Amino acid sequence: MNITAEQLIAGRGSRDGSRTFSATNPATATPFGPQFRDATAGEIDRALEAARAAFEEAPPSPPEQVALFLDRIAAEVTDLGDQLIDLAVAETGLGRDRLTAERGRTVGQLRMFAETTREGSWVDARIDTADPTRQLIPKPDVRRMLVAIGPVVVFGASNFPIAFSVAGGDTASALAAGNPVVFKAHPAHPNTSELIARAALRAAEAESMSPGIFSLLQGAGHEVGLELVRHPLTEAVAFTGSLRGGRALFDVAASRPRPIPLYAEMGSVNPVFLLPGALASRGETIAKGLVHSATLGVGQFCTNPGVVVGTEGPQLDQFVRVVADLVRQAAPGTMLYAGICQSFGHSIERLRSVPGIKVESHAPAGSAQKTQASPTFLSTDATTFLAHPDAREECFGPSTMLVRCGGAAELEAVARALDGQLTATVHGTPEDLAAHQPLLRILRRKAGRLLFNGFPTGVEVCSAMQHGGPYPATTDAHFTSVGSAAIYRFARPLCFQDFPQHSLPPELQDGNPRKIWRMVDNQRRND
Repeated sequence: MNITAEQLIAGRGSRDGSRTFSATNPATATPFGPQFRDATAGEIDRALEAARAAFEEAPPSPPEQVALFLDRIAAEVTDLGDQLIDLAVAETGLGRDRLTAERGRTVGQLRMFAETTREGSWVDARIDTADPTRQLIPKPDVRRMLVAIGPVVVFGASNFPIAFSVAGGDTASALAAGNPVVFKAHPAHPNTSELIARAALRAAEAESMSPGIFSLLQGAGHEVGLELVRHPLTEAVAFTGSLRGGRALFDVAASRPRPIPLYAEMGSVNPVFLLPGALASRGETIAKGLVHSATLGVGQFCTNPGVVVGTEGPQLDQFVRVVADLVRQAAPGTMLYAGICQSFGHSIERLRSVPGIKVESHAPAGSAQKTQASPTFLSTDATTFLAHPDAREECFGPSTMLVRCGGAAELEAVARALDGQLTATVHGTPEDLAAHQPLLRILRRKAGRLLFNGFPTGVEVCSAMQHGGPYPATTDAHFTSVGSAAIYRFARPLCFQDFPQHSLPPELQDGNPRKIWRMVDNQRRND
């Protein structure tokens, strides 16, 4: 399939912009492919106006049609075959196996949301029937469910060019809830983005969806994204990226004349706490798992374990020696693009400049021309960690830092000083857990996902997953960006009082034609 480098607005191409950019292969520093253009204000307006028309000017698409649309996108993405993988490898430097698995995850997410929509109970229908004989005031008939909100803007993430991109979880969950999507492609992989967008548009046409159900906009500068958030027709935004970028967009969304929700997944150091019993019984195994987790994908995961916390002693000393040796043997790896590699280097230098932080070991130096970063292992003590906020900031890349503590009190102090996190991990024995209940209570307040005797990289796509946490991990800890519960970001409650049956949505009608689970007069039932 040819790449045209157009904005794809409601199924039609557009090339109005004058500012151009192209993809660059990070492994060779070589630009390639066509010249893309930053979307203009007019193109942004047309995309959102088409989304508004799709949402407002036609009856809502039946859930089965939406489910078929999502299933068709999954099939179209699968049918892209090697072309998709080849393009993504060239644009990101990620390996074929990793990207093939990511495509599988994306297809699985789309099908999961198709089933969520098809089954239908996610709308949380609640019915309280009327009681005209109630004294002193007759009880009205009250019925409530979740409904779509309107045009959703989704930003692509640099580190997941398929799974958190055009047809990724944010897009799938917004579409599943019945919303049109305007997608802002990440400038690091514009070709991959267009390829997947055309697959989504083919699916929309095949399933007779409104043309405005999906649009793709490109842009290398910040202004395209800011204008999308400012636009009065945008009803919600999903973003995955840096704290700086997410906070900037969040502030714009909140300062609009009519504020809108912006669901941003941002920074996290994902602390790993090593309790004494675990270190004594399997310290070397934990060390190997930590290095694998911290260097996986050149450390470019939002769940990378950036901080490891343990109690001083011979077992911790041995753990440090094993980790240091493993990092020293690790290979440098190509990062997603030059800017992210430079930022990683600056972050390591920033940490090294803090008195009390030292480099325990690092891998051989990488090639700047290949945008390579070297895995790095640092260490410090609890006093330094607590005194320097810089030590607690995310270092996005293949690194981790050990924090040595004098005992349980310092473990708890370190945990208490941490900002909100996507994850927190505890390695321990049952006896360790019983002895460190105060630490666990602190971590429950700090993180969205707690892990026991594992590592945080690798986020299972399932109904029970929580991928989100207290600020600054995300802008709203009530929601997740992974799993079927992600759909709730893009819906709002609507209550119908005393409406006749034929005017109610099927989900709220007495006969329950969709046979979904509902709360009827305080009883959960699906008859």
